[in-house]
Amino acid sequence: MFDPVIRPARIDEYDEVGRIWMESWVSTGLSEPSPFLLANLRARVRHEMERGWSLFVADDAERLAAMLAIKPDEAYLDQLFVAPGYQGRSLGRKLLAFTRTLLPDEIWLRCVRENEKAWRWYEREGFVFEKEQVEPMTGYMMKYYRWRKQQPTG
Repeated sequence: MFDPVIRPARIDEYDEVGRIWMESWVSTGLSEPSPFLLANLRARVRHEMERGWSLFVADDAERLAAMLAIKPDEAYLDQLFVAPGYQGRSLGRKLLAFTRTLLPDEIWLRCVRENEKAWRWYEREGFVFEKEQVEPMTGYMMKYYRWRKQQPTG
């Protein structure tokens, strides 16, 4: 039975989180794996932790299956990446449900326009497209999405 536990990431797992991030990112077809990319993502994990990330992992019997990074003060879902070997098992949906428990009223996120699989998934999960804007640091065109808890009609 596949039932990973979502829990806070430990400092000694940051390098593994960077590896999952790279492998998942590469699986989109937007980049090639490289030691340079891996080093950059591993450094970014540490940098973003210092800047207020709340970082979670999906732990499958001591094997990391996914990473989730949010900025709770901004209601921002910054990163959600599932390792390629775990994709297609509803783990992304489980991580998103977990995010909604932490950010119950509203969540916003950005997604690379060329990552159509991801943004179409967010749309199916109730996120509404707001705008597109170039990310100056990467040059990628980003699609901005927002989800708001539906208010009871009465």
